[in-house]
Formats: sequence, C-alpha cells, structure tokens
Amino acid sequence: MAIRNSNFFLLILLLSSSINAFNLPGLAPNEYCRFPLPGLKCKTQVEVYVNRLNSFESVLSYQYSYFPFCTVNDEPSPIENLGQVLIGERIQPSPYKFHFLKNYNCRYVCAKKFTSTDANQQKMLKRLMKGIILNYQQHWILDNMPITLCYKNTENLEFCSRSFPIGCYVSKSGQTKKSCSIRDGKNDTFYIFNHLDFEITYHNELGETRRSTFGEDSSRIISAKIQVNSLNSNRCDRTTGPVMFQSTSKDIEIPFTYSVKFIKINEIHWASRWDYIFKSLPQTRIQWFSILNSLVVVLFLSGTVAIILLRTLYKDNPRYSRIVGTGSAKEQFGWKLIDGDVFRPPQKGILLSTLVGNGIQITMTFLITLVFAALDFLSPDKPGALLTLFGGANWKKIALTTAITCPSLIFVILFVLNLVLWLNVSSATIPCTTFLALLALWFCISTPLVFIGAYLGFKRSVYKNPVPINQIPRQVPEQPFYTKPLLSILASGILSFGCIFIQLFFILNSIWVHQYYHYFGFLLVVYIILIITCSETTILLCYFHLCTE
Repeated sequence: MAIRNSNFFLLILLLSSSINAFNLPGLAPNEYCRFPLPGLKCKTQVEVYVNRLNSFESVLSYQYSYFPFCTVNDEPSPIENLGQVLIGERIQPSPYKFHFLKNYNCRYVCAKKFTSTDANQQKMLKRLMKGIILNYQQHWILDNMPITLCYKNTENLEFCSRSFPIGCYVSKSGQTKKSCSIRDGKNDTFYIFNHLDFEITYHNELGETRRSTFGEDSSRIISAKIQVNSLNSNRCDRTTGPVMFQSTSKDIEIPFTYSVKFIKINEIHWASRWDYIFKSLPQTRIQWFSILNSLVVVLFLSGTVAIILLRTLYKDNPRYSRIVGTGSAKEQFGWKLIDGDVFRPPQKGILLSTLVGNGIQITMTFLITLVFAALDFLSPDKPGALLTLFGGANWKKIALTTAITCPSLIFVILFVLNLVLWLNVSSATIPCTTFLALLALWFCISTPLVFIGAYLGFKRSVYKNPVPINQIPRQVPEQPFYTKPLLSILASGILSFGCIFIQLFFILNSIWVHQYYHYFGFLLVVYIILIITCSETTILLCYFHLCTE
C-alpha cells in the first residue's frame, strides 16, 4: 500500500510540473559554430538553396536552371515531399556558400556570357529578357526559412517579401514594376540584379533560457534578408554603372557577385523568428470583419428557419389534430400532403449515395485538417447506410462508384493541366513517379478503405422510416420557372459564397502571389459557419419548393 501511495504522489508531482515548449512539425533548429567542435554536429558553413521562379503575371513557374544563372551540378538536390512536388517546388543547391560569422565584402560566383554567334546562348538571353518583363521572382532558402527582401511600403511600414526579382525592365514609355529599385533608368532597357547583399541575424546560446550541449560557441540563425543591386563589375565596385542591355543587344557578359554581413541579436529567439514575415501579411482586423459578415448571414437564415417552424409547423399541429378522426384525405393540408412521399427512394439512388459519401469525406477531411493541421481519412460508411435506406442491396457497386467517380474526375483534370505545364517546360509539371505514387494512394489506400466502410455500412441495421410510404407516388404539378434547379443552385450558392468570400479571397491571393496563409483559427470558424449556412439553406429551399406544390 505504501508503494502504491508513493507512486500516486510521484504521478501527481509529474503532472503538476510546469513545462515550457514549442512545436514546429518537421522542423528542428540547426546549430552553427565559427569553428568545428569535435564530436558534435555543429555546422560551420551556411548553405543557400534555390527554388522555383514564378510571376504574378503568369501561371507558369520554372526551375532555377531554366534561366542563365550560376548553378552547381555535382551536388544532390534535397528530396521534396509529396506536397512540395504537387505545388511545383524544385529545391536545388546553389553556389552561394559561406562560413558562419565570416563577413564578406565581395565574393565572385561566376560570369555568364552571351555571344551573337551561339544560338543556345541567345535563346537563354531571350528567356532572361522575358523573365524580367514578366517580373519573375526568385525564392531562396537559408536554414529552412525563406530569404526575404524588406522595404518600406506606401504607409512607411516595413514589408518583407519572401521573394525578390531577377531584374528590372524600363519600358519604352519609362514605366517600371513596383519592385524595381532602378531610378532614372533608360527607356527600353533591361537591368539584371546580379549582386546580392546578404544580411544574416543570429543569436547565441546566451540568449536562450535553456541548456545546450554546444555551450556559448553555438548560435542559431534568426533571419536572412537580402538587397538586390546591379553592378557591372566582378569586384563589387559600386562606382561602376549597372549591368544593362536592350532587346537588340547580342554580346553581353554578366558577372554574379555577393556580400555577406552577420548581425548578432539575442533579443529574438529561434521559435519566434518567423514573426517578422507574418507581420507583413494582412491584418487580423479584416479577418474579424469576415467572421462578422458570415455571422450576419447565419443569423438571417436562422431567423427565417425559426419563423417557418413557429408559424407553419406550430400552427399546423393543432389544425391537424382537429381532423384526425375524420379519415378524409381531402382535408389534409400543408406538409401532411407529402409525408407519405418524403422517404420514397429517388430515381438516381446510387448517384445520390455516391455524392453524399464523397461530400461527407471531403467535409470531414477539411474539418480535421483545420483542427489538427494534418490530413486524416474518414471511414466512408455513409453511402452504404444511405443506399440501404433506399432499399439497395449491391453494396459493391456503390462502393466502386464512390471510390472511382469523384477521384477519377479530379485525376483527369490534373492530368490535362499537367500536360499543359509539361508542354510549357514548367517546373510545376508533376513527374511520372509522383503520378504513380498518387495512383498507389488511390487504389491501395483510399479504395480499400471505401470498400471497408461500405461493407460496415451495409452491416448496420436499416433505418426505420418514421412514417409509412404511400404505394402510389404523388403526382407533382407543373412548377413555375423560378423553382427550376439552375435558379435554386444560384440562389443557394450566393448565400454560401457570402459567408466565405473574404477568406476565399485571402486564400486565393496567397496562392497567386505566393504568400503564407496562417489564419487557420479564423478559417475554422468560417468553415463551421459555412456548414450551418448550407444546412439552413437546404431547409429553406426544400420548404419553398414544397410550398409551390
């Protein structure tokens, strides 16, 4: 008994102890040292990785090697996960490497020459010109975080972008892009940003409230910022003019150089190093407005449904109670006219069961993703149970249609889009091995789970209808034009879209301009409001359609 009591008190002490922790899934801090430490994995070299290039003016993204930049061919590229491959990320090593805590005023990387006699070089030069005109942006990575370009916006606030342009084009009318830092440039002239100034901030272990096996000699990188310049010199001579050329230029040489400066900041910890990037995103005040807008729509629908229930059903019950003993069907009215046809099996029961099953899986997948920030599968037993209610017995057929119908449609669309990207040599092209992996996930994981769920659904007891079904189906009279399916779909879609259009704008804008979206708390609330809105909209549409009969 004494041993049990001691174990109990020990458990209480362990549970009552305070713990300070943070969690970044799949990401661990890297320790950097000026000099190698024997027996410890402390990095002394800082490596820069390059990623795809994309533009706000084009849907096509390209690999770093698509343009005439300095590359390395003898180093393996990092392995991307499935999600990175699907969104078109192509991470590669770069020749930009430097020692930790060692400042460099100028480092020469390589030079790219374009001669009029070499057709391949002229082709690469045309690519570079087109990329500058379309304002293609580079995405570089250092210590598992993006290298940012920070500048003052129109409100005199610092904005940090996780991409930077490859160059600047001054049009014939003297117009330039917003990201162009060239001032008083010549018309119809291209400027290439061939010199980069790295500013890397770090903190050592003295700034952390934790113990470290590396001691005071180790540090962690907090941020990596960059400034772009155009220098026509391989020695970083800032007195020389920029590298510029026109569309008719043929013989060009572009030197690529960079400088590095390390800055120590112990006030910022590694766990909060992303804060300065997130502060550049839209403010949460707009997010609160989106939730308020969604709540107004929900309150309007909820009030309408409540009025219907109070004024219609509440008044119908006493009236129906007075004529229960008459036995005259002609005296029935309102919802009692169709109570014997509500649970009649529809003509397309298998199609309805398939769409309902896929809809429940997608809805719950979104919900679980938003709550736990991870995908999870839903046991798809709803189509089998629904078809059993309709009187169906071929559970294998409904399971097959559920597993094939919607995924095959999405797969065909993905294949056609991928074919277009492949013809345009885009980095977003999905490799054949990734397609095989998707097919394996589809047929080896998703399809068996659908069959298991359908089998369990058919094993369930059949739902009992609360009212009997009439032997003779009720004849539906001719309906007015405003009850047609197309108008009903548009009306219900407008109400649902009104709840999510602000959040949808931020999501699509983040995808298009390649920014981060991290308002998942707001998105979860709006998503729950959307589900409520869809449910209440369905109730209202059914009620108004029945009223017209």
